[in-house]
Amino acid sequence: MAAGGATQEDKPLRHGYTTGSCATAAAQAALVALITQEAQAEATIRLPIGMEVAFAIVRNEFTATEAEAEVIKDGGDDPDATHGARIISRVSWLPEPGIVIDGGIGVGRVTKPGLPVSVGEAAINPVPRKMIREAMTFVLGLFKLERGVKVVVSVPDGEEIAKKTLNGRLGIIGGISILGTRGTVVPFSTSAYKASVAQAIRVAVQCGCSHLVLSTGGRSEKFGIDRYPELPEEAFIEMGDFVGFALLQCKKQGVRQVTLVGMMGKFSKVAQGVMMVHNKSAPVDFGFLAAVAERAGATSEQTTIVGEANTAAQVGDLMQEWGYAGFFELLSAYCSEEGLREVGGGYKLETVIISMKGVLLGQASR
Repeated sequence: MAAGGATQEDKPLRHGYTTGSCATAAAQAALVALITQEAQAEATIRLPIGMEVAFAIVRNEFTATEAEAEVIKDGGDDPDATHGARIISRVSWLPEPGIVIDGGIGVGRVTKPGLPVSVGEAAINPVPRKMIREAMTFVLGLFKLERGVKVVVSVPDGEEIAKKTLNGRLGIIGGISILGTRGTVVPFSTSAYKASVAQAIRVAVQCGCSHLVLSTGGRSEKFGIDRYPELPEEAFIEMGDFVGFALLQCKKQGVRQVTLVGMMGKFSKVAQGVMMVHNKSAPVDFGFLAAVAERAGATSEQTTIVGEANTAAQVGDLMQEWGYAGFFELLSAYCSEEGLREVGGGYKLETVIISMKGVLLGQASR
């Protein structure tokens, strides 16, 4: 490539928006239409990352008792199976104050444990539920109303779209999940994110940090901060899914000690040497987790159950329930060993595995 040329990966990639953000925008527009009896062309909502975004409302219908609004999901430059999906929220009044959220046509139902939503509920994850609830509360407050609201989220083509996802394997039946923790879809292949991680590591080293804490997300970062209160804020870096890249950057910058903090799903991959832990990079290997469980003392019957588990988080729950704390120590040790193998050694590497509720499950240093 000629000097100064740019590859496709170097171009800024456009972020998209999650199904949770789309459902929230549709719900907000529907409630405003229900109250004002006027069609809405757009809805501006605040995303979990603090950004305010206006969503186009492609359809808005209403009566005196209920309203419906529709948003087309835009996946940005990382389009997934839900890109272009019609996300519809129908809002109606309830006789008593409160906010009820449910799924309609094309939104799956949870049939297996191990997911953030309880069995029997619509597959609308906790953050989207919170976003919808906050949007409803905001609009009701704006119009000084104390009324109950029911929101039903539907995706007309959801059952067909779900065939292109892992929902069936996860026990989510009848449609897609309404997802999102940030509100935006971060492009999978982004040199910009890698560059920000590399820059954060350089800044930390320049600030005199010799021990860095790399986390996969916000909850794991908070755990790391609480675990190492003596470290300066520069020492805490969100590496996202780029585990191997971040570890290599730490070696290049001469870091002497690294702590990885994350949850079962991503770290069960790191334990096998998978250093890019995005859900598109590699599936969770339940056969591997079953082997670790067996080494931790699980019975043959329990090992079989682990091998047939729904999610890595469910495996973690089972190990806790059965009292095999050593499982998490083993998994942490594998992560540290594979991480050091990836970079060829050169520093002390600690792995800390936490639960989805931010509770320490296990740790090991190498």
